[in-house]
Formats: sequence, C-alpha cells, structure tokens
Amino acid sequence: MEIILKEDIIGLGFKNDIVNVKSGYGRNYLIPQGKGVIASPSAKKILAENLKQQAHKIAALKAAAEAKAAQLEGVALEIAAKVSATGQLYGSVGAAQVADELVKLGKDVDRKIVTMKDAKKLGDYEALVHFHKEVTVVIPVKVVAENAAELKAAADAEAAIRAAADAKAAAAAEAEAEEAAEEVEAAEAEVAAEDAPAEA
Repeated sequence: MEIILKEDIIGLGFKNDIVNVKSGYGRNYLIPQGKGVIASPSAKKILAENLKQQAHKIAALKAAAEAKAAQLEGVALEIAAKVSATGQLYGSVGAAQVADELVKLGKDVDRKIVTMKDAKKLGDYEALVHFHKEVTVVIPVKVVAENAAELKAAADAEAAIRAAADAKAAAAAEAEAEEAAEEVEAAEAEVAAEDAPAEA
C-alpha cells in the first residue's frame, strides 16, 4: 500500500515521501502512530499543494541541514570498547555510541538520524548521519580496544609461558638425547669388551 510519510523514518523515507509498505505495517503501525496517511488521490493532491506552498520552507530546511552537515566535515571518531583476547567485542558499537561521541565533541546530533551497522570486532566502520533526504554525512569510525594494555600484557604473559615451556621441552629433549648417546656408548663399550680376545 502507498503511504504519505508525516515524519522522517530512517530506512523507509522522509517526511512527505510517498512510500510503498506492506499493508500490515501501514495499517497497524504507521497510520495509528500518526507517522503516515494513506496516499489516496485527494491526499496526493493536498500534498502537492502543500509542497508548492512550502517550497521556500523546504529550501530553508535543506540549507539548515547543509550547515549542520558542514560542522561534521573532517570529523572522524575513535571509539574504545572492551575486547576479549580473541578480538571480539563485549557487546557491540552502534549508532547510539556514535551519536554520544558526536555530542561529546559538541556536535548537536539527534541519535535517531544516525545509522551504522553494529561493529562486533575491532576495525574501521562508517556511520551515516541523515540530516535531510538530500544531505547525508559519512563519518569514519574506528573501533579500538579499551583494554589494549591488558590485552598486550596477557599476550606477552602467554608468549613468555610458551617460550618457557618451549625452552623446558628443548632442555628435556637435549637431556634425553645425551642419555641415549651415553647408553649407546656404554653398549658399544660392552660389545667391544666382549669381542676383545681373552688374554692368554
């Protein structure tokens, strides 16, 4: 069914967009919540008239969105998260954390307009900030280990234990080889003694 959106819904469309949705979603959620109306011919006519009258207002909204977007130019975020020894995050990093970090930087961004695929591992990601249907800003997000020092210490300790175990195994192997060599020597000496001609 066709719906005229009454507000921006990230992932679906923006205010005054005509979108196609499943009738259950439209009738049970969008319309009762006041987020949309059925796109009947008369509703479409009213929408077209409203858009014509609001053209200057829409242009002003777009200009305001562009001004906000300009404030985020060159912004890149680094978000620290707790990580297991295997590099997996405890939980995940998503749009909410990105919005919080932007607010910490003094950027006025509503978390509802931020989208990002949840990060479950360390690495580089991208968050999108949708200020307007024609104004979207891409923000690079780097997820780093909050407990990097702990992880390094754990890895170093593990490496030291492994090195000690390897050294112990090498020493044991060497001792075993020496013992075997001594046994061979003793056996050879015994054989030589048996083969020696008896004294007259």
